[in-house]
Amino acid sequence: MPDTSENPAVSAAPTLFTWEFATDPYPAYAWLREHAPVHRTELPSGVEAWLVTRYGDARQALADARLSKNPAHHAEPAHARGKTGIPGERKAELMTHLLNIDPPDHTRLRRLVSKAFTPRRVAEFAPRVQELTDRLIDGFAERGSADLIHDFAFPLPIYAICDLLGVPPEDQDDFRDWAGMMIRHTGGPRGGVARSVKKMRGYLAELIHRKRENPGDDLISGLIRASDHGEHLTENEAAAMAFIILFAGFETTVNLIGNGMYTLMRNPAERERLQSSLAAGETGLLETGVEELLRHDGPVEMATWRYAVEPLTLGGRRIAAGDPVLVVLAAADRDPERFPDPDVLDLGRRDNQHLGYGHGIHYCLGAPLARVEGQTALATLLTRLPDVRLAEDPSDLRWRGGLIMRGLRTLPVQFTPLSGR
Repeated sequence: MPDTSENPAVSAAPTLFTWEFATDPYPAYAWLREHAPVHRTELPSGVEAWLVTRYGDARQALADARLSKNPAHHAEPAHARGKTGIPGERKAELMTHLLNIDPPDHTRLRRLVSKAFTPRRVAEFAPRVQELTDRLIDGFAERGSADLIHDFAFPLPIYAICDLLGVPPEDQDDFRDWAGMMIRHTGGPRGGVARSVKKMRGYLAELIHRKRENPGDDLISGLIRASDHGEHLTENEAAAMAFIILFAGFETTVNLIGNGMYTLMRNPAERERLQSSLAAGETGLLETGVEELLRHDGPVEMATWRYAVEPLTLGGRRIAAGDPVLVVLAAADRDPERFPDPDVLDLGRRDNQHLGYGHGIHYCLGAPLARVEGQTALATLLTRLPDVRLAEDPSDLRWRGGLIMRGLRTLPVQFTPLSGR
């Protein structure tokens, strides 16, 4: 049962994890920040966890070595076993990646992956992101309507990351199918997520074998080369790292683009401000604007799981060893103690140290690529489809279930059709 002892008023706490909450969780998070900033609750899976909602506490928790990323530290009762982390990753032997380990293993793996995931590689990849963006828009521009999730925001990062990893073009549609099942969460066949993860694991193992024999200038070949220069990266580690780069890298970008366009269409003055800036050939407002969209309604609602390795106090609450802790980034990034007028979208916001990419040693390694994809996608959509608008009432849109990510299932839009390029 939820722990309401921190404040008698917690008995009046808002109901969490309903469809109404998923549509707009921010009033509930505002209540928690004020009345129960570190709050123990029962999650829909039956697992009990602490929710951390204030910016200061969140930033502390994200960098606290006493909060481990390793699920082995979870003091889980029988009914909760296997209900944390990414579905299917345990059975598919994909646990050895950056989101599930602590130093010193985390330090070693991050150093190896960083060698392959360099700023130079991201900069060189930017033209390919633009090419993919234009190609996808070409596919629906003449129709005058589209589902920006299905037709654009979903395929763009899938194809981009497949290219980056070195997945051959003829195999990329399989990745798209597996990825679609992985983020569906509900509505698919029973066990579909775990089966898709297993298929992806098998494919990655085979691809790693091929890249060892015939390496190229891609991320998987880079991982293999990094392991061959006096440091050790096992095949399981390489497969797990490729998996998490794909998993963490595509769904976050899907939601960054989807949530970002949805937010801009609902804030016409800020959208017009950005379009005017783009028309003038400026990039400054686009750069600060993407950061503000990450803060205001970002793609990651809660940071991935953490587990107390020893008793600790956080936000005045005593957390027992083995307890799971979820840092609510969406709540922390609207904390009025840190961000003036936090519910207001200000694309020019300067002092914007949001937590959308995390903080501390687990800060998102793929943040530079996500920024390139987000800036390219939003700028191109707003430039090529200047009158793009929602085709449904916002109340009719549905958000995906799940704890970690925040994103729309669909985003139907209309615009003036474009003639063929």
